[in-house]
Parts: sequence; C-alpha cells; structure tokens
Amino acid sequence: MLHIVDDEDVIRDALAWLAQSRGLQARGYSGGQAFLDEVRQPDPEGDCVLLDVRMPDMNGIAVFDQLVARGLLARLPVIFLTGHGDVPMAVDSLKRGAFDFFEKPFNDNMLMDRVEEALAASRKAADSAAVQERLATLSAREREVLDLILAGMMNKVVADKLGISMRTVEVHRAHIFDKMQVKTAVELAGLLK
Repeated sequence: MLHIVDDEDVIRDALAWLAQSRGLQARGYSGGQAFLDEVRQPDPEGDCVLLDVRMPDMNGIAVFDQLVARGLLARLPVIFLTGHGDVPMAVDSLKRGAFDFFEKPFNDNMLMDRVEEALAASRKAADSAAVQERLATLSAREREVLDLILAGMMNKVVADKLGISMRTVEVHRAHIFDKMQVKTAVELAGLLK
C-alpha cells in the first residue's frame, strides 16, 4: 500500500492516480496526524510513505520522527516530497533512514520507480521479521538441532554430537520444520540464508 501524506488534495489525487497507473494501491491522508492515527501496523504485502515535508497540522519531519521512534522505517520506508527542501534537510533525513527525498516538481517515472523499490524493501523486511518471529518460537534444543542441520549433518551425527537418541533428533527436526513452515532442510537453509 502506498500511503500519500500531503495537505493538498490535488497532489494526493495526482499521486494516487499515478500509483494506480502502475497497479499499486494508494491511500491519501490530509495530514501527518491522520496518517499516524490510522496506520498502526505495516502491511506484510509492503508499504511505502510519500510524505510532504510542510503541512499545517504536523510537518513531515515530525511524522518521520514518530515512525523512527516506533521502529517502523524498515517496514514503512519514507520518501519525502517537498517544494521547499534544502540540501541539509535532505541529507539529514537520508542519514536517519529516509528511503529518498524528491523536490517538487519531480519526474513521475523516477518517483514511481523509487516507490516500487521501497515497496520491495518493505516486503523483504516483513518477510525477515516473520522468519525471526518463527525462530523465536524454537526451544534452545531445537535451535541446537537447527544449527547442526544447517551445517549439513545427518540425524545420526546430530544425535551423537548432542548425546541424544536419533528418534529425539527426528522429533526435534519435525518440530523445527513445522514451526519454520518448511518441508525440507533445503527450504530451511534457503529461508535462513
């Protein structure tokens, strides 16, 4: 989802139309607080925020600071839009994690290309977060078995190394595959690369 945060209706509508021309879903917000009130959790399918710097209720930098404080930048990459930008503002926002910074007027295709890249980065961050959540469900012993499986060891070798029965290794392996939502060790390795 592309979130367009700009106080000018005509800009929001034009950007939404531009996004839809690329097959992207877009939603507009007339101000920073309206956006922050509505968006609590990023979409696993990917999000991107086009954020105007100057708005009357809450400026874009303040909205950006809120997203940073909530730890959401990886899942909600921000592309700043401004008609009044300056180089120090752009450099500072990029150093603090903004995805990009565009001055109005901007090249439509260049902006939408960056939006698509930001959406891809958001999806990748969501996938990584989901894998980390699954890893956190493993017990300490399952983590040990997982590490040895990833090292390419067979069940018998894992059992000998950990001083447990081969049947216990098989049970741990089945639990690991179930929790990590994979069917094979190859899938597991691909997921954790």
